[in-house]
Amino acid sequence: MRNVERYPVEGPNALWQMYKTVSRVKAVKNFICIQFTRYCPSLPVKNWVYRNLLGMKVGSHTAFALMVMVDVFFPERIKVGNNTIIGYNTTILTHEYLIREYRLGEVVIGSGVMIGANTTILPGVTIGDGAVVAAGSVVHKDVEPGAFVGGNPIHTITKEQQSK
Repeated sequence: MRNVERYPVEGPNALWQMYKTVSRVKAVKNFICIQFTRYCPSLPVKNWVYRNLLGMKVGSHTAFALMVMVDVFFPERIKVGNNTIIGYNTTILTHEYLIREYRLGEVVIGSGVMIGANTTILPGVTIGDGAVVAAGSVVHKDVEPGAFVGGNPIHTITKEQQSK
């Protein structure tokens, strides 16, 4: 089960009520910053924007490929370790707006992790150190350190053997 906080809503679906949960100014500022980083070719500049303008925790030598889309409303709930690669066109979500509730959850991606292109990471998951997520995957649950996972939804392909 993903680690998310649930907030029930009454009336129209939760997406219609999104500005009760996040300010319009924050949403617009984040959107502009994220669109800039999606096309920015400089990894140090991207990481600076993520850390200093969006409030994300991003480790050293972490690389966000072209077109990565981080959560617009709550990017500060994303934590990425050192020397990790987030592949082309990956989406990292920390919120879900549903019909009768919205959910928020941190996304924690460890160090030395490889996320393949076109992956979607849902709110409230942790991807352990050294894990590999195959391209095109939907990460809907935690991934153990050293695991190789893939698919929609993900399943374990192999797990690194720990030396004794």
